[in-house]
Amino acid sequence: MKDLYELGIVVRGFIIVKAKFRDLPNHRENKEYKRELRGAFISAINSFASTAFNNLSLEYLESDNVLFMFKVGEIQTKDCASPEPIIMYGLADKKKKTSDKFVKKFLEKVSIILQIFISKYANCDFTEIDRFQPFKEEIKNIIMLK
Repeated sequence: MKDLYELGIVVRGFIIVKAKFRDLPNHRENKEYKRELRGAFISAINSFASTAFNNLSLEYLESDNVLFMFKVGEIQTKDCASPEPIIMYGLADKKKKTSDKFVKKFLEKVSIILQIFISKYANCDFTEIDRFQPFKEEIKNIIMLK
């Protein structure tokens, strides 16, 4: 997945873990608030799609040069009685002719990552975001496999 910029996991509107593969075009890395806004945007747009379209999840959005892809699941956390949404997102270079094919490949690959994350961190305390940082290496290892 050479066109991938980053891959991350969003819970409660926060990016709890993110693996960066290369810089986004025209992106300044020193702006931490962009990371927080990205997590809130991803959470809000998926909540909107689910509500507006009878529990359907959004698979991808396209901008001028970036493809935003989403895989939505549920995770049981320690501090909530019912399962909560968990969103794995990917940002990739947009290829006009191959978006659908790339999204399909992305969704297949990240389904495995999301299942591993859910099995590893189900019933954990999600208020301590630092505990998820080691999972960044697992994301990178799985993505680098062909």
